[in-house]
This record gives sequence, C-alpha cells and structure tokens, in this order.
Amino acid sequence: MKLKKLFSDFSELVMFKHSVFSLPFIFIAMLVASYNDSGSGWFGWKLLFLGTLAAVTARNFAMGVNRYLDRDVDILNPRTKGRPSVDGRVSNAQMIGFILINALLFIMVAYFVNTLAFQLSLPILAVLGAYTLFKRFSSLAHLILGLSLGLAPIAGVVAVSGEITLWSVYLATGVMFWVAGFDLLYSLQDMAFDKANGLHSIPSKFGAAKTMWIARAFHLLAIIFWGLFVYSAGSGFWAQLAVLFAAVMLTYEHYLVNKDFTKIDKAFFTVNGYLGFVFLILIIMEVA
Repeated sequence: MKLKKLFSDFSELVMFKHSVFSLPFIFIAMLVASYNDSGSGWFGWKLLFLGTLAAVTARNFAMGVNRYLDRDVDILNPRTKGRPSVDGRVSNAQMIGFILINALLFIMVAYFVNTLAFQLSLPILAVLGAYTLFKRFSSLAHLILGLSLGLAPIAGVVAVSGEITLWSVYLATGVMFWVAGFDLLYSLQDMAFDKANGLHSIPSKFGAAKTMWIARAFHLLAIIFWGLFVYSAGSGFWAQLAVLFAAVMLTYEHYLVNKDFTKIDKAFFTVNGYLGFVFLILIIMEVA
C-alpha cells in the first residue's frame, strides 16, 4: 500500500499524463524515418521499447529537476503549493534519487540505441534541465521548454537513421513553437504571481493581450514548420491533413482562451493532447 501511494505521488509529481505532448512526436519521427529509409513505417519492437523508455525517462528527469529546483516558489503559489515536492509527500532525497536514476536510465537507453544517440544524451539532459533555471533570469524560458519537447522528434530520427535530417529539424522546430505557444497561454494563470516574485515570463513582462498575440505568432510558426516538414519529407495527403488538423485545433485553442481564461486548463491539456494523438494517427495512415 505504501509503495502504491509513493508511485501515485511520483506520478503526480511529474504529471505523467502530460507525456501525451512529447510521445506522439518521437513516434512520428521514427515512423517517417523508417518509411524513408526502408519503405516501411515499422521500425521494430526493439526501437519501440527503447524509444518509449527514452521519452519517459527524459521527461521524468526534466520534471524532477523542475520540481526540485522550484520548491521555493511553488510553496508560495496557491496553484502549486499542493504539489508532492512542496507538501512533504516526496522528500528532497527521494527527488534527487529519482532525478539521478532517470538520468542514468536515459543514458543507458541511448547507449543501446546507437553511437550518435549516446553522444547526444548528455547535451539533451543539459537542455532538459535548463528550463527551470532560465525562468529565473529570462523570458525566453517558454522557448527553452519548447526546445526541450522539440528534441523528441530529433531523438526519434537519430534512433532510426543514426543521423539528423532536415525534415526532422522542421518537425522539431514546429514542436518547439507549438509548446512555447501553449505554455504562454498556460502561464497567463501565473502572470501576477511571476511579476510579484521576480520570475521572468512573457505574460508578466508584456501583459495578457500582447501574450495572446505572441502565442498566436508562435502557433502560426508551428504550422509553417510542420508544413515544411511534410514537404521536405516528401509526405502526402494524410500528412498534409495532419497539419491542417493541427491548424484547426490551435485556432480552437485560442478561441477557448480568448473567450474565457478559466478554460486555460482545457485548452492546455485536452486540445493539445488530441492534437498530438491525431497527428500521430494520420502519420501512421500516411506510412501504412
């Protein structure tokens, strides 16, 4: 029972359900890379297992670092003071152990994937851990978060092809702007808190109205880069439909938030969760 509770606390700590944002795009990259390399989208059970484990451990590491370093501000924020890292359900020692275990697992997985993946493992971990530090001194933290998730498709193509292709850079850049855009919307909830506590964010610096326009610009860039991904990868109808679907979903997301800030959670999780999942399904149809 105690082990079950600890698992539940750690699941809440890293918000495991938010893995829906990065997992679809690592698999999208793996599918397209395999299809372009061999004419088949199926990259094998081994890479499916290793790719999933890499994505999960990388995200656990990033969230663990974020929660550990943010304890001083999370305890002051009414929205975050109930997190397991703050209320004592997960101790500092447990968090440090969790961070180290996931970092080591990620490096081990990369070693078993291929040489380039192993060489990139430490730089990737450095980027993943940088987000929390960035928001202490720069409003670019939203883009660092986007870059962290944008590394997922890069990792996917490296795993399958052992190289970084141009189309994967376009896909990753689209993910970066997509994530940075919806993080801007999510950060509107903490605009007053960030300003009062000296934390750097675009909402606290520019206000809600300008933040909304910046988020729209980021999401427009996401669609443009995803379109470039489809063109560069030589993909067809289903991939083009995936980009069109993403554009519709992001338009709906901005409609929700613009109409009512209380719907930020719905826009953040539900809409973006469906976007990644349906994008993946359509790419599966493309390579099938």
